[in-house]
Amino acid sequence: MSRTTLFSSPLLLGFDGIERTLERFAKGGDGYPPYNIERVEAEAASGYVQMIRITLAVAGFRPEDLEVVTEENQLIIRGRQAEEGERVYLHRGIAARQFQKGFLLADGMEIIGAQLKNGLLSIDLAKPEPERIVRRIEIAVEE
Repeated sequence: MSRTTLFSSPLLLGFDGIERTLERFAKGGDGYPPYNIERVEAEAASGYVQMIRITLAVAGFRPEDLEVVTEENQLIIRGRQAEEGERVYLHRGIAARQFQKGFLLADGMEIIGAQLKNGLLSIDLAKPEPERIVRRIEIAVEE
């Protein structure tokens, strides 16, 4: 029995790499740390620009415990807390585990910056204005 996928249409050409990436992201997603994605408006010199803000709840992480990188078309956020000596907990309800959270970015997405405030890591991305390109293809005539 063959598997039908989102990109299996004969009209969608060259999207097999995106399909593999989406499958990988779907398998590797746990809910830690919790996050929000929101659309925000920002004022730029040429008017208003649409931006996207990703906010992760990273209570207990210091800036040096966090890493925000882009690899190809992926935004990857990693967190790893260093062990602070021997502690004896009577109750431990605050998660102190490492994490890696990835987001697939559209071509042209630009990372504006990242900020850690009150246990929330916010990453701002600029969404590019789509450019419409029309190109006429000449048809060769064989005789």
